[in-house]
Amino acid sequence: MRLVVVGGVAGGMSAAARARRLDESAEIIVLERGEHVSFANCGLPYFVGGEITEESKLLVQTPQSLAAALNLDVRVNHDVVALDAAAKTVTVVTLDGADTLSYDALVLSPGAAAVRPPIPGLDSPRVRTLRTVGDAKALRDAVLGGATRAVVLGAGFIGIEAAEALALRGLQTTLVELAPHVLPPLETEMAALASDELTRIGIDVRQGVGAQSLTVGADHDTVNLADGAQIDADIIVLSVGVRPDTAVFETAGVRCERGAMVVDEHGRTNLPDVYAVGDAVVSTDGVTGVRRPVALAGPANRGGRLVADAIFTPKTARPMPAPIGTAIVRIGDLTAAMTGANRASLDAAAISYHTVHLHPGQHAGYFPGAATIHLMVHFREGDGLLLGAQAVGPDGVDKRIDVLATAIRGGLTVADLIDLDLAYAPPYGSAKDPVNMAGMAGENVLNGTLSLWYAEDLEDVSAGRLVLDVRSAGEYASGHVPGALNVPHTAVRDHLDEIRGAAAGRPVAVMCAAGVRSYLAHRILVAEGFDSSMLSGGMQTLRAMLGARAEAVLV
Repeated sequence: MRLVVVGGVAGGMSAAARARRLDESAEIIVLERGEHVSFANCGLPYFVGGEITEESKLLVQTPQSLAAALNLDVRVNHDVVALDAAAKTVTVVTLDGADTLSYDALVLSPGAAAVRPPIPGLDSPRVRTLRTVGDAKALRDAVLGGATRAVVLGAGFIGIEAAEALALRGLQTTLVELAPHVLPPLETEMAALASDELTRIGIDVRQGVGAQSLTVGADHDTVNLADGAQIDADIIVLSVGVRPDTAVFETAGVRCERGAMVVDEHGRTNLPDVYAVGDAVVSTDGVTGVRRPVALAGPANRGGRLVADAIFTPKTARPMPAPIGTAIVRIGDLTAAMTGANRASLDAAAISYHTVHLHPGQHAGYFPGAATIHLMVHFREGDGLLLGAQAVGPDGVDKRIDVLATAIRGGLTVADLIDLDLAYAPPYGSAKDPVNMAGMAGENVLNGTLSLWYAEDLEDVSAGRLVLDVRSAGEYASGHVPGALNVPHTAVRDHLDEIRGAAAGRPVAVMCAAGVRSYLAHRILVAEGFDSSMLSGGMQTLRAMLGARAEAVLV
């Protein structure tokens, strides 16, 4: 058996390594067009920023180490330019010319290439991407060579990490994002927290605007934005997205959807004995069922292993699980993470859902260092099936999102979160963990104990209901919804007649700072016959949703 793997790094190398562990006699050849076959691409921004100081730390394996440990024939600087499925051969171009290589089974793991939009001037030598070790070295050398101003185009995960790295190096850094907010997969109220933190660490954030052109100069370039702004830059990092790098294989007959290779549950393409894995493959979203590529290292690594199983142990090979898109990023002193679907994808898939917002501490409030986690959870109407979650905070975010990702994978409902037996000691959590609390809030919504209104509906709510602010008088004075009646939650029972008179037959929309006090007030009002609901997440969520408009909307 000769197995040929096209592309190393995550998917390809995982397939090759697993194949060797399953079959000691197989001839396994890995063809990598670049200089490095196994490197930590997720670590590249931290190398640029100086937190990873040695290039060697990025090199997970080398052709020599892979040959010694796994008897793999790894060939770098080998670019596959053609596939003949009938002859079962690939054409490879090397520094010495072209060659043809036969295979019994072929695994395609070409990855994705950086998107280059049609922006005049983008071919400037000051424009760089951050996809390979070579990219990272070149960017670091430019930084160390005296660059003082940087513009990052695109505020996705890599763009955020690149901007942070450049700011950490002391560069005057501007981050430009065409979408309405940074990290577009984040919900608006979560992205506002990320944007504020980027600003705090010195990054100039431009949201909702794109680059129209670059003016290339002798000693620097100028980025011209659609709103008329001009930003001078010594370095421009292009990070506006990626596309599957599949043109060669689509030409050879591999069936693709919007440029990504179509595979079955075991990674098989439509061509005999040709498999595919990684960023260049169509995946079916585990929550919404939408078909799209998923450019994440975890699914690629696990997919490579399962493809090798399908080739060498087909009778026992497990099918590939549908990814749910769990991702995390550091932003200054904050962490932002997500799993499953967001509002936009749920709306697009016509899935009816509820959302709860919470702002609990990451550990017991009486233990030193307690900090807030901003957490939101989506769950399906009716049965409460978990659909997605996002969190932002300085500590404990990764733990909660990983728990919720596991719960989504396991098909749990929001009420099931109440019963999760999670580790607790004051330095690590609370007896009622934020995940448990999300379950309690969600169950209350499903059984009618709790009725919610949302920050995005403020205008309609203000027009048709009495907004009852149950914070303290001091909190109310620091900023409140115009026309809101202020009755502290401990005084609600004594002011029911006043509230009834102010409502004048209208429903009551209760709010507080984070949602705890308003829930208590809501239950009092319901018991007294009021048509009541409470603001999910309270003023903290409302301010984040309003963003820069908060000072103009609140009084």
